[in-house]
Amino acid sequence: MGGMPLNDMPWWRWRSNVRSALHMISDPVFQREVWQAGREGYGDVTDAVYRLVEDTWLDNWSAEKYVGTIFRDSQEAALVDVAVLRVLKILHQVGADAPATAYLDHHAWPEAVRAAREAHVRLAAADEDDPDVPPRSLEVLAIYNRTA
Repeated sequence: MGGMPLNDMPWWRWRSNVRSALHMISDPVFQREVWQAGREGYGDVTDAVYRLVEDTWLDNWSAEKYVGTIFRDSQEAALVDVAVLRVLKILHQVGADAPATAYLDHHAWPEAVRAAREAHVRLAAADEDDPDVPPRSLEVLAIYNRTA
């Protein structure tokens, strides 16, 4: 999100939160090195899921509702919907307070990671950002959301 034009979408703060969550969910190396290791500053899996759906209510309705405000087009929205549904299904099966390993070892987690990766890459490309940089800490995300 270093080069991300954070404020070119009307609800850019929500977009940055969704992007941050998708980025973390889509990165298995990050998950091992941060979530499984219990490294502070990034939240846990549940934090990422809540960041994905908290303000947007994407757990209750389609991302298509936000085309033009959070998402640039229907393709972004469709990819986000797939990722949200896959992640939420796992959340409901393992429980919101489950440790990272409960998510990461879940048989459907690789598909959730793949769906999050597809959405993350699409949103990052649209924002002219590199999808392959490691996820940024929640502190950096908060700075972006305050200053942009």
